[in-house]
Amino acid sequence: MVVSAGRWHGPNLRAAIASTFYGDLGIEETDIFVSDGAKCDISRLQLLFGSNVKMAVQDPSYPAYVDSSVIMGQTDLFQKDIEQYGNIEYMRCTPENGFFPDLSTVSKTDIIFFCSPNNPTGSVASRDQLMQLVQFAKDNGSIIVYDSAYAMYISDDCPQSIFEIPGAKEVAIETSSFSKYAGFTGVRLGWTVIPKELLFSDGFPVAKDFNRIVCTCFNGSSNIAQAGGLACLSSEGLKAMKDVIGFYKENSEIIIDTFASLGFNVYGGKNAPYVWVHFPGRSSWDVFAEILEKTHLVTTPGSGFGPGGEGFIRVSAFGHRGNVLEACKRLKQLYK
Repeated sequence: MVVSAGRWHGPNLRAAIASTFYGDLGIEETDIFVSDGAKCDISRLQLLFGSNVKMAVQDPSYPAYVDSSVIMGQTDLFQKDIEQYGNIEYMRCTPENGFFPDLSTVSKTDIIFFCSPNNPTGSVASRDQLMQLVQFAKDNGSIIVYDSAYAMYISDDCPQSIFEIPGAKEVAIETSSFSKYAGFTGVRLGWTVIPKELLFSDGFPVAKDFNRIVCTCFNGSSNIAQAGGLACLSSEGLKAMKDVIGFYKENSEIIIDTFASLGFNVYGGKNAPYVWVHFPGRSSWDVFAEILEKTHLVTTPGSGFGPGGEGFIRVSAFGHRGNVLEACKRLKQLYK
């Protein structure tokens, strides 16, 4: 029998998430909503915000941010004047700006979706950059939805949580999951943090409205999945997750070395399981098709992540070592 969230394991799992990932950051277990994954919570947050808000997203970024916004009735017209025609603003992230947007060019926005490490570019935001983002949100009355689904991949001295930044609890929500840490993509288990300090402009707590949505639209993650999450957060489970992450990061290094040896500009991979490869002047779909047809390898065309992804492909490090080595061998034969 599958039992709904919070019936038995909920409080223990929230406490384990708080102590494991947020330590002394002032996040309490009552600030944490256990869910069936970050993607599902992103959609619930869209329901919370409604369609009459202006949003900003990294470009390129995870498609669910924009797609769930459009489903809610927001307008995705990036090819036209965003001020006149649309309410989704694309914050261009390129190699030239270190994949961090120039916030001075971003108009006042209600919601900012931000992912670090970023999917698809694999870039990670520095402490100084996140301080800029938090200050921007404070100055403009914005709420940041911070996707930290790949935070455990960070090996640089960069924040793994937005709440490491002073003042972030007043302007940010953080969502994450076990999918990329423990292979829970199909099991479905994640969480969202909404601090009690985060208030709407009228002073009403954001968490109270989200709690109403969760209780109305969601019956909770299964007790079985929650038990698995607790096992992952045990000392043995944490070691296993870190070992798996280390393995995929080794895969990333192999992929990076392969493309670099072929003369390509390669980004990401160090703090994320994704490698972002530039094919200047070429359609990302054409590159995808060429690799698929000539090597039987599946990559992801960059344009699927937004207009800023054109000319790039995303290569995933998730896979068996033998398959990664074989894939790199085929790529060398194709582009040598």
